[in-house]
Amino acid sequence: MFLKELDIKHFRNYGQQKLTFHQNITLFLGQNAQGKTNLMESIYVLALTKSHRSTKDKEWINWDEEFSWIKGTVERKRGPLQLEIQLTGKGKKAKINGLEQKKLSDYIGAMNVVMFAPEDLSIVKGTPQQRRKFVDMEIGQVSPMYLHLLSQYQKVLTQRNQCLKDAYKNKKYISFLDILNEQLAELAVKIISRRIDFLKKMGIWANNVHQGITQGKETLTLEYLPSFPLAQDKSDQETMGQFIRQLDQLKEKEIARGTTLLGPHRDDLTFHINGTNVQQYGSQGQQRTTALSLKLAEIQLIYEEIGEYPILLLDDVLSELDASRQSHLLDAIKDRVQTFVTTTGVEGLHHETLENASIFRIHAGQATMEK
Repeated sequence: MFLKELDIKHFRNYGQQKLTFHQNITLFLGQNAQGKTNLMESIYVLALTKSHRSTKDKEWINWDEEFSWIKGTVERKRGPLQLEIQLTGKGKKAKINGLEQKKLSDYIGAMNVVMFAPEDLSIVKGTPQQRRKFVDMEIGQVSPMYLHLLSQYQKVLTQRNQCLKDAYKNKKYISFLDILNEQLAELAVKIISRRIDFLKKMGIWANNVHQGITQGKETLTLEYLPSFPLAQDKSDQETMGQFIRQLDQLKEKEIARGTTLLGPHRDDLTFHINGTNVQQYGSQGQQRTTALSLKLAEIQLIYEEIGEYPILLLDDVLSELDASRQSHLLDAIKDRVQTFVTTTGVEGLHHETLENASIFRIHAGQATMEK
């Protein structure tokens, strides 16, 4: 797939801008704070309806304006799709070929993207929340049902946390916990099962990439870390029962704290190189290689799931990688993946893949094509 046209209005520091792209690499060149990352963000939002930078959608809207839109034409194997995200003070709308989608989960997946930015290097050494977000966003791109499960889980989790707070004040609310425990456990087991399955597949691809970068010297493995002990080779029903028993054991502690201490919202994953924990003991180079391996594995995994390569967004990340890792990344995407790159200059970027790139110069919220 590839993004053919992008039309944005009142997005961040842009008034209105309409751009046409080719299937090769596109470079957004410009000094800092001119709007390069804003363009990248608009493509990301067009695909996933949310930003990789901010949790507040209203921040997208340009100063003194009341609305913002992002429109795009994406070419898929099955034909072109017209995508649109509209944002006003009343909320967000997503449209495919002019038809508003009732649920955002029905929209996500129309265009698939993989974003690689400097903050993604912290997937390895960052917080469990960052790693959960990474996993959830990637599964959600190829499985709308997974997004629905997450949404339902969050609703039940919110109800349960409120019930715990109420139970702290009045013991009569404790009886409601049994009902919520059943609902939470059923959703939790489905989410955990999908995460484990996804990470097994990603682990294979990530290790293949990692071994290529390290010339076979290092083996990379991924491990899912649930917040409660998971017995091997148990049915979903048995795992549900195990989860509920764990919640029962923690009942008093959870009531005292007013929050749910177990579940997918508390899970994590870890990375090992030759059996050693990369987060704790890996060098900075190993951590960066792990992050790069994960991103390249994402591309291949999405291709495996949907039969088309996603669009790759490299936001100011090439300058963070040494020449060897740059080369491996660009070799991996050559002639296969439409790629957008932001950078302040092409000095130090020496690779044949970049020679035929389209170049847009970005200045003060305006993009001008140079070649």
